[in-house]
Amino acid sequence: MIKKEYFGKAPEGGDVYAYTLENDSGVSAKITNFGGIIISLWVKDKNGERRDIVCGFDDLDGYLQADGYQGALIGRVTNRISGASFQLDGKTYTLCPNFGTFSAHGGKIGWNRRIWGARPIDGDEPSLVLTYVSPDMEEGYPGTLVVTVTYQITAAGGLSLHYEAYTDKKTILNMTNHAYFNLDGYDAGSVAEQVMWIDADTMNEHDADIIPTGKILPVQGTPYDFTTPKAIGKNFDSDSDMEKQAGGYDNNYIFNNYDGQLHLRASLYSEASGIKMQVHTNQPCIGIYTANMLSPDDVPFKGGVKQMPRGAVCFETQKMPDAVHHPEFTDTTLSPGEYYNYTTVFQFKTEF
Repeated sequence: MIKKEYFGKAPEGGDVYAYTLENDSGVSAKITNFGGIIISLWVKDKNGERRDIVCGFDDLDGYLQADGYQGALIGRVTNRISGASFQLDGKTYTLCPNFGTFSAHGGKIGWNRRIWGARPIDGDEPSLVLTYVSPDMEEGYPGTLVVTVTYQITAAGGLSLHYEAYTDKKTILNMTNHAYFNLDGYDAGSVAEQVMWIDADTMNEHDADIIPTGKILPVQGTPYDFTTPKAIGKNFDSDSDMEKQAGGYDNNYIFNNYDGQLHLRASLYSEASGIKMQVHTNQPCIGIYTANMLSPDDVPFKGGVKQMPRGAVCFETQKMPDAVHHPEFTDTTLSPGEYYNYTTVFQFKTEF
C-alpha cells in the first residue's frame, strides 16, 4: 500500500509530497520527494507496538530551518572535501566552503534540498523511485548526472535503498542517506545502551575538522572497536583525541574483505524495545555518527520532542571521505559509460 499526501511548498515554489510505503511485514516508512527524506520509519517492538525509529520533523518548515540533514539523501559527495576544491584530470574545481574552510554534504544547496521526481510503485514490496538530474557544474561539480534512488519496503521487513547514476563527464560521486536511528523511538533519549557491531578492523584517522589525515588505523583495543558487539556509549567519553574533537563517534569504518557484493556489515540492537537492525550493503565503508551536534535549542522533532546529542546514530554507507585528495583511498570518480550501482538494506528483526 502507498499513501500520498501533500507536505508543503519548497522555497523555489514546487510542491512537496510525502509517500507512506507499507506492506504486511510490519515495517512502514514515510518518505518525501524533497531531498528523499525519510520522515518516519515504523517497526514493531517485542510487544507488538509500532515505534517510529528515525528522527525528523512534523512539516517541511522543520527540514528547511534545522541543521543536521535529518533523514536525507546526500550528494553529490557525502561528508567533507578539504579546501573546498579538488583536481580532476589536471583541472581544479572550486566548491562552496559551507563548513568553515571545507565543503560538506554536497555544498550550499545539496541534494537534500532539491525536489526529486517521484514514481510510486505499489505491490507486495512497495517502492518509491526518486530521480534527479544534477546539471553540469551544480555546486561546482562537473558533469550532468542522472541519479535514481529507489526506496523499497521488502517482504522480509526491511527498508532497501538502491542508488544508481550515470554521467556525461568525469566527476566525483559518493552518495548516502543521513537517517538518524534510535531503536527505542526517536523520542526515547540516549542511544548509549544500544548495542552496535561493525565488520571493520580498520578506520580512517581524522583531524580536528573530521577530515581524514590519510592514515588508516586499526581499531583493536581502542574505543572504536565494535568487532565484538558492545554498547555504543561504553567508551563515549574516552581520552581519544578523535572522540574529544567530535564529541562522540564521527568516524569512517573500512569493511573487512571488501568484494563489491551485498553483505551484512553492521547491526544495532536495543534490549529495551527488542528491535534489531542489520545493515547490509555493497559499499566499502560506513560512517558512524552519534548525533553529537544535535542541540535542544534547535527546531524540535516530531511532536515537539527536543533534539539531544547522542540521541540517535547514523549509519552512512559510503566510500571513504575526502577520497578525491587521497589516491590510495576508495575511488569516488565516475566516468561516462560507468554505472554507479550501490544498495543498502536496513533489515529489522525482533528479539526477545
